[in-house]
Amino acid sequence: MTQETKKEQHEEQHLEKLTIKKLQEIAAEFPHERAIHDMKKEELIAFIKQAKGIKDESPAHKHRHKGKIKMAKPELKARIRELRKLRLQALESGEAKQALTLRYHIARLKKQSRRMD
Repeated sequence: MTQETKKEQHEEQHLEKLTIKKLQEIAAEFPHERAIHDMKKEELIAFIKQAKGIKDESPAHKHRHKGKIKMAKPELKARIRELRKLRLQALESGEAKQALTLRYHIARLKKQSRRMD
């Protein structure tokens, strides 16, 4: 790796940690067509990187939202029954923490099933 590449990577990490106000001050130093104060943080970072000539190899969004698995009501009810059996087994074997976790999971599934009505 060359020294410039390391510097660019450091600069990218540095920009991510700055506040919007600081980013706006940095962006004000470069000529711009759009109002800097209307830009969001990601847009400001992209603008500064473009103005400085830093190539952005990483994607803009770091975390992708994983879609929820939706179950039909009969599947939910079957899952609740299954978890109840597991909870009873956990209580009988003395695993209180596991039983509590299962109880919370059952409660959440019951709320989902009530919303489906």
